[in-house]
Amino acid sequence: MPIRTFGDPVLREPARPVESFDDALRRLADDMVETMHDAPGVGLAAPQVGRSLRLIVFDLQDEQGSRALANPVLRDEWGEQIEEEGCLSIPGLYYPVRRAARVWAEGFDLDGNAVTIEAEELLARVLQHEVDHLAGVLFLDRLDAEHRTEALSAIRDQTLGLQPVAHDPNRAL
Repeated sequence: MPIRTFGDPVLREPARPVESFDDALRRLADDMVETMHDAPGVGLAAPQVGRSLRLIVFDLQDEQGSRALANPVLRDEWGEQIEEEGCLSIPGLYYPVRRAARVWAEGFDLDGNAVTIEAEELLARVLQHEVDHLAGVLFLDRLDAEHRTEALSAIRDQTLGLQPVAHDPNRAL
């Protein structure tokens, strides 16, 4: 699936809740996982592929494998971590972003069963990043003023063809 990039209006719109847990949802999740792996990335939200649905997929290349979470809500955030983040919808840019170090995520699996995930470190970061997408929030919105100005300038330069995109596939969410 084509990944929507910065400037596409779907990335700024709040996504609609998933209402039908059916074969179409499972196909969408499978297509999103394939797209995420091909990009490559560790997380992807439905708006990033042009679908206004509260659905995310993620894969940290661990024993859990690829997972999907519909209608996710983050609860009980603890601690703080500041790490560089990138985004498949904003290729080539990486900046330090402040996130909670630990979160509880609640939502539903692809069959409509309630799921709770206690996440720390990278998984906590991925869940926060992808849930932000469902609210129309980009990681750029979480940058301090200096980094945000720098990032927007870099995006402008990329758009004008003044700066090549240097994508590091190991760091994009």
